[in-house]
Amino acid sequence: MDEIKNKLFEKGLKITPQRLIILEAIYNISHPTADDLIKYIRKKHSNIAIGTVYKVLEKFIEVGLIKKITTEKDIVRYDGYMNNHHHFYSSDSTVIKDYIDEDLDKILEEYFKNKRINNFNIEEITLQIKGKFKK
Repeated sequence: MDEIKNKLFEKGLKITPQRLIILEAIYNISHPTADDLIKYIRKKHSNIAIGTVYKVLEKFIEVGLIKKITTEKDIVRYDGYMNNHHHFYSSDSTVIKDYIDEDLDKILEEYFKNKRINNFNIEEITLQIKGKFKK
């Protein structure tokens, strides 16, 4: 919990019970939707309003504490892992897994650096890799 408090403090956010609970839930659930978070949180904290969850999520995105990711089916999910990474999307389920590969990052950065795309400043390169996980 101290780590979560520190993350909120570093982003200049007031440390509230709701923010602590929601950020902890994001870290405990892999790429949750808002509904996933609400169900998870309400098991222990039934008094947290749905509107509060949405407002806190938007604030976390605004300050760069989490990212919003959208699947091909336009389902919005939240990602608390802020280091550069890519995603494996399962085409036969709702599973999303992080994929970290520094070699791939270097290849992509070099590729786009060499392309010299005019009038566009790349801020981040993230791949979405679709397939099926072996069972």
